[in-house]
Amino acid sequence: MREVNVEKVQELVKELCIKANLYLPKSMQECICANAQKEKSPVGKNVFGDIIENIKVAEEQTIPICQDTGMAVIFMEVGQEVCFVGGDINEALCKGVSQGYIDGRLRCSIVSDPLERVNTGDNTPPVVHITFAKGDKVKITVAPKGFGSENMSQLKMMTPSVTQEEIIDWVTQVCAQAGSNPCPPIVIGVGIGGDFESCALLAKKALCRDVSVRNPKELYAGLEQKMLDRINRLGIGPQGFGGTQTCLAVNIEQAPTHIAGLPVAVNVGCHVTRHASGEI
Repeated sequence: MREVNVEKVQELVKELCIKANLYLPKSMQECICANAQKEKSPVGKNVFGDIIENIKVAEEQTIPICQDTGMAVIFMEVGQEVCFVGGDINEALCKGVSQGYIDGRLRCSIVSDPLERVNTGDNTPPVVHITFAKGDKVKITVAPKGFGSENMSQLKMMTPSVTQEEIIDWVTQVCAQAGSNPCPPIVIGVGIGGDFESCALLAKKALCRDVSVRNPKELYAGLEQKMLDRINRLGIGPQGFGGTQTCLAVNIEQAPTHIAGLPVAVNVGCHVTRHASGEI
């Protein structure tokens, strides 16, 4: 059994909150640059130029890529041989987010109650998802989720009789309804399977996958490409000004489901779909 002090978790979460908000993953930067070359609209090309400049300035001046520094979503994979010591792991996760957002001068956007709307002042509490694995490591991914794109996300409880084409149609429709609201070019995370809540989680996890990595199953890799092509034919374009590159990538994650159901969820990410990972 390996003992891990919760202070190490707290410190790592703090670092990842800041890193994720200042530095876009390399694969995302490369994807944006590649799509800028593909864009056929002159206005769209100019918008891509502004996006690329914004990424550079954020990195050089160590300021957030986007003013909406998001709700902190934490994915934590804990080795079954790990024993946390030195305090409460839940408190450590919250303190890590609090310190990251305050020390990193990141905007605090979380309210303590959805109807009373009082800001917590330190962007806590985070949304935490913990899974267990073999070994004695702790892997953490922090994904700050902006709500311009989150608000455009949808879930639909489909039936097993639905066709692949109908799934593609619905995902495309969700993006069409979103229009310019999620600050395109967008990244789309799609969850297929599971049940109501786990399907949404699959879509969220999909947004944390490297945009250069396709689903390992040929069936779903093919669906990713078909959805990407259909969304880009919508003509919404960068920031909604029209163009050929509305979507940067579609990532699908799938899971077993009930014989009577086929849930599908779409989690929309903006052009700063951020996440940072670390290991203890």
